Amino acid sequence: MTAQPDPKNTLNELLDSARPEPERIAALLDGLSHGERLHVVLSLRSKQLQALYQCVAGFQRLGLADLVPQGSVPLSPVRHYGRNSLPLFTRFEKRFYRLPDAAAVGGANFQSTSWLTGPGYFVAHPDERGEQIIIDYSELPQQAPASWPAIRDNAHGVSRLVFGGMTDTLRRVSQHVSIGAAAKRGESINAYFVLCREA
Repeated sequence: MTAQPDPKNTLNELLDSARPEPERIAALLDGLSHGERLHVVLSLRSKQLQALYQCVAGFQRLGLADLVPQGSVPLSPVRHYGRNSLPLFTRFEKRFYRLPDAAAVGGANFQSTSWLTGPGYFVAHPDERGEQIIIDYSELPQQAPASWPAIRDNAHGVSRLVFGGMTDTLRRVSQHVSIGAAAKRGESINAYFVLCREA
């Protein structure tokens, strides 16, 4: 039997090429199991995260239903496992939930440093063209799941240094995977992250 190519190596080759093809990347990721997909995307290197963000610009629309599937119970969190391009503390989660009586989606960050930085609550909504999702840390949800930390703003203490003035722009990669870039007060900070939604 012919050995199947390692999907991690295949994705690396696609992203390291001179002109990455988003269609082939999406097809690869959509064809994997959740465990395989998670392993592959969480192994991406910093430069590959930037390349992935750039290559999927305008590829496919990312909607709120990609973050929290239609029919989800309000305040029921959906986990997205992430890796960022920072030199330390690269693993984290963004957990999203549908807000009651609202079209928007709320969420927070969960990571090993949350005890210091705070949960980093945010509200996510489509951009003006309806093609990408903007995660706005200056806008707070009015409610959160009962077991979560208390909602607090990102304008004070250590939270201000991490999340103050921050927005993330999310783009669709595949059915379960999105790629984001962070900005502070409208200016790029050259920081990227990938998210893989739980199955």
